[in-house]
Amino acid sequence: MSSLGKPLYAGHFRHTLDDKNRLTIPSAWRSAHAEGDTFLVVPLDGCLSVLPPTEVQKLHDRVAAQALSDTEAQEVIAEFFSKTLAFSFDKAGRVMLTPELLAHAGIAKDAVLVGSMTKFNLYSPQQWERVQAAAAAQRPADRLRRMGI
Repeated sequence: MSSLGKPLYAGHFRHTLDDKNRLTIPSAWRSAHAEGDTFLVVPLDGCLSVLPPTEVQKLHDRVAAQALSDTEAQEVIAEFFSKTLAFSFDKAGRVMLTPELLAHAGIAKDAVLVGSMTKFNLYSPQQWERVQAAAAAQRPADRLRRMGI
């Protein structure tokens, strides 16, 4: 997938869920991972973000650093992770998504998988169109400059 030695999620794909709510992940995105690698699906505003093992480890380290005596942090962590899904790809490169996650993202049958270099996101086609329309209203160079790229 990448000559960097790290997974690189680029491009976008449109896939259809099967009858069991399984979604096929593009082979180009699966190829840099070992069988049994654990991913994490995180609900964000308007989409689902899929974190690969390297990003899962970063998140794990941050959560592990929170003091058990910090009640507020522990409540935020519990609430956040109660809505996530850990998974490994099946032999066909599919992941089964929960009805709750699909509802959160507004995904009924079709999903748009969008690479964002270190992770990828899952959108409903309608939400992805809204994201693209909002992006089209701004100059790409201005958006990248605000991010320091």
